[in-house]
Amino acid sequence: MTENVGVLGTNAQSSGAVRVVNAPLPTTYGDFEAVGYLDQDRGEEQVALVYGDISGGEEILIRLHSECLTGDAFGSQHCECGEQLDSALRAIVAEGRGILVYLRGHEGRGIGLLAKLQAMKLQAEGLDTVEANLALGLPVDARDYRVAAEMLHDLGVRSVRLMSNNPRKREALLRHGIKVSEQVPLLITPCEDNITYLRTKRERLDHYLPHLDAVVRSS
Repeated sequence: MTENVGVLGTNAQSSGAVRVVNAPLPTTYGDFEAVGYLDQDRGEEQVALVYGDISGGEEILIRLHSECLTGDAFGSQHCECGEQLDSALRAIVAEGRGILVYLRGHEGRGIGLLAKLQAMKLQAEGLDTVEANLALGLPVDARDYRVAAEMLHDLGVRSVRLMSNNPRKREALLRHGIKVSEQVPLLITPCEDNITYLRTKRERLDHYLPHLDAVVRSS
């Protein structure tokens, strides 16, 4: 890949995602290339982890992963985010090529860390994840995938196989000019602490979670 920008602020572009740096990133999963971007509209730093040869830009296996400190870093079982991140990275390496776009600013479906913790407190008191956001006067889902599409365009990606259970991610990519040739489910075995959360995502947010049927029948 050709790096667009050598140091922060040297590109004349004044809006959208601008590439700042490419750096090798060896991980426990495999050797990735970390491609760092600055979203000049929101002032947020973003990163895409690229594995293998993505030249040609067609049918690239990708994951748009929303930042989740509690799940990704702390192993929270309130959600399935950490396990999805792990599964997505493993799937990309097994495929031999792919991209994980890690979207900062998406904490708590876009409401931020502290608001997410407040929502989690309300959920512990009996509200579901949708009701909790609304009770705080916040949107149910405030995430914007524009920057992810811009990053994929910059990387030369034209069509993707999208690892996601969320139909809104597919719709957002299509809206921003990225063809989605396939939506690949990323299903994580539920546990006692997240089954209510997952049911709400399926029933109220239209996530594709067919594996919950057996759990619903047995509960």
